[in-house]
Amino acid sequence: MPPADPTTRTTVDRPLLPTLRRFLPYLWPAGEPGLKARVTGAMVLVVLSKLVQVFGAAYTLKYAVDRMAAGDRGLATLVVLLVIAYAGSRFATTLFDNLRNTVFERVGQDATRRLSANVFRHLHGLSLRFHLERRTGAVTKVVERGTKSIDTMLYFLLFNIAPTVLELTLVLAIFWRSFGWELVAATVVMVAVYIWFTRKVTDWRNHLRTQMNDLDTGAVAHAVDSLLNFETVKYFGAEEREARRYESAVTAYARAATKSENSLAWLNVGQALITNLMLGGGMAFVAWRWSHGQASAGDVVFVSTLLAQLFRPLDLLGMVYRTIRQGVIDMGAMFDLIDTPAEIRDAADAQPLVVGEGHLRFEGVRFGYDPEREILRGIDLDVPAGSTLAIVGPSGAGKSTIARLLYRFYDLTGGRITIDGQDISAVQQASLRAQIGIVPQDTVLFNDTVGYNIAYGREGASEAEVAEAARGAAIAGFIERQPNGYDTRVGERGLKLSGGEKQRVAIARTLLKNPPVLILDEATSALDSRTEAEIMDTLEAIERGRTTLVIAHRLSTIVHADRIVVLDAGRIAESGKHAELLARGGLYAEMWSRQAAEREQALAAE
Repeated sequence: MPPADPTTRTTVDRPLLPTLRRFLPYLWPAGEPGLKARVTGAMVLVVLSKLVQVFGAAYTLKYAVDRMAAGDRGLATLVVLLVIAYAGSRFATTLFDNLRNTVFERVGQDATRRLSANVFRHLHGLSLRFHLERRTGAVTKVVERGTKSIDTMLYFLLFNIAPTVLELTLVLAIFWRSFGWELVAATVVMVAVYIWFTRKVTDWRNHLRTQMNDLDTGAVAHAVDSLLNFETVKYFGAEEREARRYESAVTAYARAATKSENSLAWLNVGQALITNLMLGGGMAFVAWRWSHGQASAGDVVFVSTLLAQLFRPLDLLGMVYRTIRQGVIDMGAMFDLIDTPAEIRDAADAQPLVVGEGHLRFEGVRFGYDPEREILRGIDLDVPAGSTLAIVGPSGAGKSTIARLLYRFYDLTGGRITIDGQDISAVQQASLRAQIGIVPQDTVLFNDTVGYNIAYGREGASEAEVAEAARGAAIAGFIERQPNGYDTRVGERGLKLSGGEKQRVAIARTLLKNPPVLILDEATSALDSRTEAEIMDTLEAIERGRTTLVIAHRLSTIVHADRIVVLDAGRIAESGKHAELLARGGLYAEMWSRQAAEREQALAAE
């Protein structure tokens, strides 16, 4: 059974306040006075906008209507000025709102940048186990939604909810002073009912949207996985099968999306009913007071203007609440990634690895990926500086596991590994990996140029150094024959290159790194005999002067090793030079005879 994927868990609701507390530091970043000044400036503009909107627009229109209702044509100039002031107030509100957005934009973008960088850095700091279990498409979608949500949440919290609360407070104060407690009570009740209804319906919609997001994530993850493995799909003629699976996933998503969007109609109708009942009731109340001589004609327009202005942000409350709740869900999923602990950590007092000679030792090494299934059972190896140790054995014996342990992708369950007497679990991981180079069995290249892939071996390498490494790996001639030379793109995972060309790029990359410790992990097992023979000369050349571990399946590639170790069931079954092991007539001799017979059969078949 495959391991559980931490990115495919069903999305769950998140507590609002704890998530907000985690993201608010991105709004008010420490050591960034410029960004803090922008937040403060944006909030000042918010207050100015609401003051002008409530007092400027509403009062100027009220006074204009009152003067017109008085029937005094001599006040025409004053009425015209009041109407112009009303229009100016509306323009000022728009101006302040857009200035606010301009001032705040950098804060939102900076918050998104820092959050994205933190998540990306943390993902690369997680263990190999995590990355073997994850699905790339699902992780990408979680990070994308989480980082995008922070800018949206900042905007709505600061520029919708906070201004609405301020405006509501100002409107209630004006109603209390001008019309008494009845209109204040009715407004409070209307807002409370509106918020209650919006929250109930939006929570229902959030449940639908959560299902939609889970289906969306699954569909994208499957699409990415299928496209990354397009060769396998074609090998088995499964194009139509993959298309049906993807269509099934997007059909389920479409059904969930339809339900989610249709639910918006219920929210809009209910909100409109509540707000229009309040608008009609408020204007009727003031009209009744006007009939008793307790209000002016302008007061009817005044109340209508204030309530209409208040309803505009309230009409968005459902979207705002849904967006914030969804943002909390999206950010919570991303924070789960951030909270995923790194399995392999540097010790608090870890020092950089200092390699002098490169003497490598495995002392009683025990390890298992699963505690109940031990892979290595007490391995003792001594690799003198500058020597070559070959490790062979049947599949599943633990050969490649040794390479992963040397890189400290996993921690041992027993024993220790040392380089020049330094326990690798006590040194800094970055310094350890800087001293080791590897030519893997399956070379996966970045979808970039061949020059970039070689230069990846050492940051800051010059073009001349890249070319020298390519010559050392006997691939310079091939590259220089290409129309674009070192700017030739290698395609997704390097699929535009042959197996031998990819291996030579991997060798060049390692040569550029120039490590004192080298691992050749079945570096030729996927190649044909002719290509293997050509690359073996190159590999043997780069082994000289380096402490080298050669993990091999084909025994013919390791006859030159200073020492050969045969693993079987996680233990060392035999050890010695090639001739000694053949003379012993044990497991190594049996493997040699079987492979020799296979080679003879292959030659006979040709």
